[in-house]
Amino acid sequence: MQGSVLIALLLTLLAGLATGLGGLGVLLSRKPSLRLLAFGLGFSAGVMVFVSLAELVPEARELIGGAVGEGRGDWIAYACFFGGILLSRLLDAAIPEPAENPHEVVSAADLELFALEMERDAQATGGLNDGQRRSLARVGLLTALAIAIHNVPEGMATFVSAMADPSLGVSVAVAVAIHNIPEGISVAVLFFFATRSRAKAFAYSLASGLAEPVGALLVYLVLMPFIDDAVVGGMLAAVAGIMVFISFDELLPMAREYGKGHLEITGVVLGMAVMAVSLSLL
Repeated sequence: MQGSVLIALLLTLLAGLATGLGGLGVLLSRKPSLRLLAFGLGFSAGVMVFVSLAELVPEARELIGGAVGEGRGDWIAYACFFGGILLSRLLDAAIPEPAENPHEVVSAADLELFALEMERDAQATGGLNDGQRRSLARVGLLTALAIAIHNVPEGMATFVSAMADPSLGVSVAVAVAIHNIPEGISVAVLFFFATRSRAKAFAYSLASGLAEPVGALLVYLVLMPFIDDAVVGGMLAAVAGIMVFISFDELLPMAREYGKGHLEITGVVLGMAVMAVSLSLL
């Protein structure tokens, strides 16, 4: 664990604040650019998959192999990788209703409706009665809470990656930050529909991302005394599994929903290429 604790915490905080960036971007724009969103989601998926398979898993195999032996280390690293996938799936299963799950796609129609609501720029509720607005506010709160729950292990992932290798931490933080932007969008849209308040919509989208530095602090304050190379390797492999699951279960379906033609795949390939060049230069 050679990295700076301060740098690792800062990277985690910046990645978490990207949820607020997503909310702010939507609230300041009159019409969300679905093509740009599709490309960004594909780019994020490409970054996550490439970093996971080209950097995190090999690094995990090396660290665990150095502690317990090469052959056994490979088995443990792969088990942790699929364990990360299983953990992500269990977190999703713990949120029963699709409307309250941040890993479910927010439809393009909903975003277009949001754009129309923004363009009205009035104090009216947009046709929603009090009961509907309360229901939307409840769903928004549950969505923000669900995103916060998902962000805790992501914060742990970013912190551990940065402590193991600062350049690797930057790569993970960038990937997580890009992936957090659409989560902030989903929270902001719900709260704007429910309250017609831009400030509340932005505040809740921002707050949902602050669980990431909480995850980092949890690692630092509770787990650091017990962390050695083998534990770091296991956590990196699990992080890789989490990121691969997020890419295939969340980012690519969203990109397909919002994109046209091969836009999302272009983003995936470009994300992989950018990370390949970046990791070669770092």
